[in-house]
Amino acid sequence: MSTSEVQEVMSADRAGRGDNDSLKLVPVSESIRFKKRAQSAEKKIEDLTEQLAEAKAESKTTAEQLRKVQVEQKLVNKLAAAGAVDLEAAMLIAKARMEGEAEADIDSVIKQLRKEKQYLFAIPSGMVPARKTAGAKERMEGSQTVLERAAKRAATTGSRIDLQEYLKLRRNFV
Repeated sequence: MSTSEVQEVMSADRAGRGDNDSLKLVPVSESIRFKKRAQSAEKKIEDLTEQLAEAKAESKTTAEQLRKVQVEQKLVNKLAAAGAVDLEAAMLIAKARMEGEAEADIDSVIKQLRKEKQYLFAIPSGMVPARKTAGAKERMEGSQTVLERAAKRAATTGSRIDLQEYLKLRRNFV
């Protein structure tokens, strides 16, 4: 049989049309082509479903990372508002406490942290810190530091003695 004869051989495909089953004759080459197209379409479907599954998994991990970052940002803001002196240490302790609980309330964690670890937070404005003893000089008097007062005095008087005193103080602090 030659190739032209082979192409003319018809294959019988059944096409279901309800109650009336009729035979539809299709050339063999066309039947092979349809079969290959169907197989490639099925392969494409498999590939696309795999890509969809990967994209969904990546979306879930990204959403989880976003949620963690948002919680961390809220925690940083609330710790800063509470007056945390050592923000990193307070963050680590608060995160450790929040991981243990499923639905941890940030405010309650900060309140508990403030009670248990008072050294992590600034002294409230109503409390006065201990003053230095007589042997140690106070760096700040009023709202100005000693260095600022010496600089202001040297600038206003123009005296070499005041300038010398300012430079000595500056050498110690800078």
